[in-house]
Amino acid sequence: MKRLFFITGLAVLSFISHAQSPAKTQYLESNGRKLAYRVIGAGTPIIIANRFRGTLDTWDPLFLNSLAKNNQVIIFDYSGIGYSTGKLPTTLPEVAKDIKDLADGLNIKKAAIGGWSYGGLVAQVASLEYPSLVTRLILLGTNPIGKNELPLEPLFLEHALKPVNDFNDETVLFFEPASPESLKLAKASHDRIYKSIDVSKIPSTQEVFNLYFAGGADSREDKAGLRQKFIATKIPVLILSGDHDISFPVENWYSLTRKLATAQHIVFAHTGHAPQHQFPELSADYISSFINRTNK
Repeated sequence: MKRLFFITGLAVLSFISHAQSPAKTQYLESNGRKLAYRVIGAGTPIIIANRFRGTLDTWDPLFLNSLAKNNQVIIFDYSGIGYSTGKLPTTLPEVAKDIKDLADGLNIKKAAIGGWSYGGLVAQVASLEYPSLVTRLILLGTNPIGKNELPLEPLFLEHALKPVNDFNDETVLFFEPASPESLKLAKASHDRIYKSIDVSKIPSTQEVFNLYFAGGADSREDKAGLRQKFIATKIPVLILSGDHDISFPVENWYSLTRKLATAQHIVFAHTGHAPQHQFPELSADYISSFINRTNK
């Protein structure tokens, strides 16, 4: 089986602690909106796109800080989400423009691009829309762009669309509730994240959810044939998946593994939708090694 990693970043602030990111929220004004972002560490720039309902605060800080030991990690909120102003676009090429505008505003000419979940779809589109920018592609808990054979499990929608998610929802959505070890690691990740979080910034209305869903539908319809273009990519790709992802089933990658000539795929056992939160340091190590040992 092939294996694959995920990344994002830029630099101004250095890695300080494993417990909580010290990076402050900064703003980039571009095209009539303010993009909120944070920068951690130094090294190869990695820009990471977030999940459905994710904000700057919802990343596991141990993952970010571990990744920032060897890389310049840049996280951001999409237009209209979290700390950013504007409105979330309903097509993924428009959403991917947030990545390009952020890179341009920070004078980043080359970067690894990563994405988790919905952000993995955004990252794939960014790699196709802006190939001169993207040196490597890191995909976390996501699926190939375009139409996939297996849909998400209904259990995902039962928990994901609640206005406020509690810890039980998080374990179902992002971890593997059938595994005691996964539940233990879920609690550790939750506690790290909730040391510093503004829950009011997390999208909570059906109106905003529908904007995300429109982007997902646009991806599945794939009028521009981006799936075939992605299969032909020459960019090194790293994919990190859990073996039981109720949102983006890992099995949807298997029909493409022989076609993606530059991809590597790592599958974690007894793991759900957030492998980088269940195994933050190991995931960061895989990504850093992938960046250091691959060339575009």
